Amino acid sequence: QLHVVESGGGLVQSGGSLRLACAASGFTLEYYAIGWFRQAPGKEREGVACISSSDGYPYYADSVKGRFTISKDNAKSTVYLQMNSLKPEDTAVYYCAALFGHVYGMVRAQEYELWGQGTLVTVSS
Repeated sequence: QLHVVESGGGLVQSGGSLRLACAASGFTLEYYAIGWFRQAPGKEREGVACISSSDGYPYYADSVKGRFTISKDNAKSTVYLQMNSLKPEDTAVYYCAALFGHVYGMVRAQEYELWGQGTLVTVSS
């Protein structure tokens, strides 16, 4: 079975850092684009970052550019989201999702085929 599982969430103070991990199983990560999304209470799910399949090119939402970095390790079948300079407005459940093939920018959530259960990130002020 195909799975993606998020980990690394937690409580951090404003200005702090966290690194999320998205572990893929049941499929070859290098053939899939991976996206990170987040959903805060009462808000719609929004795309945060994604990384393309073959060349690993990263894309970011404007709200996180310069603070978040997405990367992938195909050998470990894991995609990471390094989050620095965290703000209270970054508080949300963070999800990773997989899409077969190449992407050329941020892709809508509806395009992703496989989703994880999410990991909660709480940034205190």
